[in-house]
Amino acid sequence: MGRPRNFDADTVVERAMEAFWTNGYANTSPAQLAEATGLGKGSLYNTFGSKRELFDRALELYTRKGTALITEILDQPGSTRDRIHAWLRFVVDSDLAQRNRRGCLVANTTLELAGQDERAARAVDAAQRHMVEALTARIDQGRRDGDVRADIDPRGYAEFIQNTVAGLRITAMTADASTLYRIIETALITL
Repeated sequence: MGRPRNFDADTVVERAMEAFWTNGYANTSPAQLAEATGLGKGSLYNTFGSKRELFDRALELYTRKGTALITEILDQPGSTRDRIHAWLRFVVDSDLAQRNRRGCLVANTTLELAGQDERAARAVDAAQRHMVEALTARIDQGRRDGDVRADIDPRGYAEFIQNTVAGLRITAMTADASTLYRIIETALITL
């Protein structure tokens, strides 16, 4: 009989998520994961199986948190334009507030792995799909409420906004706030 766990697996996954987000998948060593999580390498591998399994769980957690956050922001009172503007500003302001601007774990994973790793590509696609679905629902609501033009295709515009988010996350790694805010305003001109 094995020893009982004296750690919370969800906390370990969250700490590993932070390490992967900061360093990328390939550049996060088992030693860095052990340091970030406070667990020995043996405990990590006994619990999660492999570095890749831990990464997959970390990416899944990141996606769940992001989906909950966008839903919370988009569901608040206000026009659709105001709520999407609030989402985009939140994304930019969060990135700018980081000591080390690291962008988005999903976008970073896309750049690092998605073109060569089918499992990563599926995870990235699922994460983006969740965001597009939340944006589509809000834009569709805006059409019904009359604060979005009737000729707007909710899904197409949601995909455009999600693409803008990905660009903002990458651009925020080097750009200043005024540049990023101009991009947001330009993206919302046609809504």
